[in-house]
Amino acid sequence: MKLKLDLHDIYNKGYLIDKALNDIINEAIDKKIKLVEIIPGKGSGQLKKKVIRFLQKPEIKLKYHRLEKDSKNFGRIFVHFKF
Repeated sequence: MKLKLDLHDIYNKGYLIDKALNDIINEAIDKKIKLVEIIPGKGSGQLKKKVIRFLQKPEIKLKYHRLEKDSKNFGRIFVHFKF
């Protein structure tokens, strides 16, 4: 099972993006879901960079096992958890 977060609707609301990312990470931990798919979209790449910066914060990085950028779809990021 995996969780999916599509950021298309809130791409220009920074505070909502951080909250949505935090919520999905915590939900995955609470429900012991091993994979979260985040869709920042392709666009200019700025939203993807913001998502990656968020995920690389030390306090967030401790919560997941690894981060994977989809090599086939530039607009997709996978966050893997180990339970």
